[in-house]
Amino acid sequence: DDQTVVIADYWNHRIIQWKNGDTTNGQVVAGDNGAGNGLNQLNQSSDVLIDKETDSLIICDLGNQRVVRWSRRSGTTQGEILIGNISCYGLAMDKQRYLYVSDYVKGEVRRYQFGENIGTLVAGGNGAGAGLNQLNLPRHLVVDRQQDVYVSDRNNHRVMKWNKDAKEGIVIAGGQGQGNALTQLSYPLGLFVDTLGTVYVADYMNDRVMRWTQGAKQGTVIVGGNGVGAGANQLSYPVGLSFDRHGNLYVADRDNNRVHRFSIE
Repeated sequence: DDQTVVIADYWNHRIIQWKNGDTTNGQVVAGDNGAGNGLNQLNQSSDVLIDKETDSLIICDLGNQRVVRWSRRSGTTQGEILIGNISCYGLAMDKQRYLYVSDYVKGEVRRYQFGENIGTLVAGGNGAGAGLNQLNLPRHLVVDRQQDVYVSDRNNHRVMKWNKDAKEGIVIAGGQGQGNALTQLSYPLGLFVDTLGTVYVADYMNDRVMRWTQGAKQGTVIVGGNGVGAGANQLSYPVGLSFDRHGNLYVADRDNNRVHRFSIE
């Protein structure tokens, strides 16, 4: 709400936050003790969300195959394990405080109540594949108010929507094979869905961010799409995205080692 940017700093094995207006130094809020499996360490942190109710960070600690929680209170030096033995990549939380985690090895998404380690299957779970009941390296997640789950289905070059209790998903972006046409995606990663059902996706190998309105047969390029590069109108393998309450778009621009903020029409 205050435009603080919280970043999963993957190869530095830490979570870092940058407060609005701070242009010189971020603040480490989890990890940064080298790659390892100690409670004070992370190993390839791939996603993070803020749990406002407990004032904590929930982190996908990919290299340690676990989901951990770190308090945001000052003086915190270690986290606690919430879910173990999971090949997690992406996280989301719904309004009922259920936690959703993508498992890229099993090709599934599970929903967890705090305190449980098994969870309930909500998407995929039928092995890696391109069927409507399958996922192939699921990455980022969004959950809406109806508990419908949106998944960036990386190796199928599509974004899937699984309605609550559905046995298969619906292709809502891409799914036309890998490519750079407006009907296509190439290894989609970061994901955001607004209240109108408009999907924003980090189109990783195409160095662009795409917007797909609900029911659209093709998307529009809203950021990038000008070739890989470090220019102000370029991206280099975008991996994550988010919006603030003012409608600004934030893009994690992987190979440029930076986060952009864009004003979107």
